[in-house]
Amino acid sequence: MQKESIDAMNLNSPFTLADAPLGRFVRIHEIQSHPDVRVRLHEMGFCENAVIRCLNKGDGNVICEVCNTRLGLNSLLASSILVSAFE
Repeated sequence: MQKESIDAMNLNSPFTLADAPLGRFVRIHEIQSHPDVRVRLHEMGFCENAVIRCLNKGDGNVICEVCNTRLGLNSLLASSILVSAFE
């Protein structure tokens, strides 16, 4: 997603973690993936209502801060996590 569309998007509507603005805190709304993947993500701190921050994107990866830990996800997996703005 381009910067202009990120700035113009309604951050109260759910969007994917792959589209999350860098440096902003977001709350996980839903994880749309295989149940085994959801369990593993939950073990790492990615669960509904968790607050996370997108730190970096590049080379098909998304680096996030979850529970004071930096974790990397590939962009396909990050696209399966729906988030909304955290105020």
